Amino acid sequence: MQKKIFRVLVVGCGNMGSSHALAYKSIPGFEICGLVSTGKSKQVLGEKLGGDIPLFDDLESALQSTHPDCVCISTYHDTHENFAIRSLEAGCHVFIEKPLAATVDGAKRMIDAATRTNRKMVVGYILRHHPSWQRFIELAGTLGKPLVMRMNLNQQSQGSAWLVHRRLLEELSPIVDCGVHYIDVMCQMTKAEPVQVSAIGARLTDDMPSGNYNYGQLQIRFADGSIGWYEAGWGPMMSETAFFVKDVIGPKGSVSITARDAGAAGKSSSIDSHTKTESLLLHHSALDDQGHFKKQDEWIDMSDEPDHQELCNRQQRFFFKAITENLDLDAHHRDALNSLRVAFACDESVHTGKAINLEAIN
Repeated sequence: MQKKIFRVLVVGCGNMGSSHALAYKSIPGFEICGLVSTGKSKQVLGEKLGGDIPLFDDLESALQSTHPDCVCISTYHDTHENFAIRSLEAGCHVFIEKPLAATVDGAKRMIDAATRTNRKMVVGYILRHHPSWQRFIELAGTLGKPLVMRMNLNQQSQGSAWLVHRRLLEELSPIVDCGVHYIDVMCQMTKAEPVQVSAIGARLTDDMPSGNYNYGQLQIRFADGSIGWYEAGWGPMMSETAFFVKDVIGPKGSVSITARDAGAAGKSSSIDSHTKTESLLLHHSALDDQGHFKKQDEWIDMSDEPDHQELCNRQQRFFFKAITENLDLDAHHRDALNSLRVAFACDESVHTGKAINLEAIN
């Protein structure tokens, strides 16, 4: 029996859309049937793919012309709800980049649409497919409770990178856009409900949409007593002195990502550096009778970890598996919705100056 080939329409042809398109080209079960963008990025991507792929300016005309099996959405998040629901209702499976939607209610409508149409919708949480981050989360589970989780991803940007950040800032803040990844990581580490958030933010330039901030820091309290913070800033003024902090502390010790190369100055704007770990440092807190550490720190080499493109390949292989093996994605959707509502609560805290108490998702 011949294996089915899923025809994929790629919507959004920037950094992530391009990476996902290259993944589809490398996976035998997929075939790209069209590229969609409002600008010239589709032509650039089409040339990179080296094929005569149809190009479109809008989703609707592309759907009607190509009749795809799947749609990959890597556009700005304010289009996600409309694009995803329209694609699902057209009978397509959907891969969609984070953040899932512009509002929590919008995300719920997308999940309801996937259930109603009996189509698969996979959310692009790239760190969930990274073996080093999986190991990082696993080791955090050996440290006891409560956990103290410290993370950041500040990005010094200029030129085209700053233009992208300014466009993102029209709709959302750095602690929402990038924060959903690290909130999701914290939830996996604690396996506990987040119960309260507080956050602060600062507007460091007038060269951005009014009313928003380009630096923020959030704090989360969990039901098991664990706490976590995450900071993110974008722009030409951001420092690169400590843009890469990934550290977890518990009663039994700590584990840290020590990306000596990716965490070096000048790397904060590199997409590859955002997922690199290079090595993990595991520290044990147990003391002997003389008050000295019983065990030496352990360095865990992760130098053979996948690069950014391979991580995108792994995401698309999971998407293929979800479709062909009819995977139950209820927990996947619940986790994506949970991290999104926590991120938006943090954004609300910045604007109101108040701590926000959270209710568990039913």
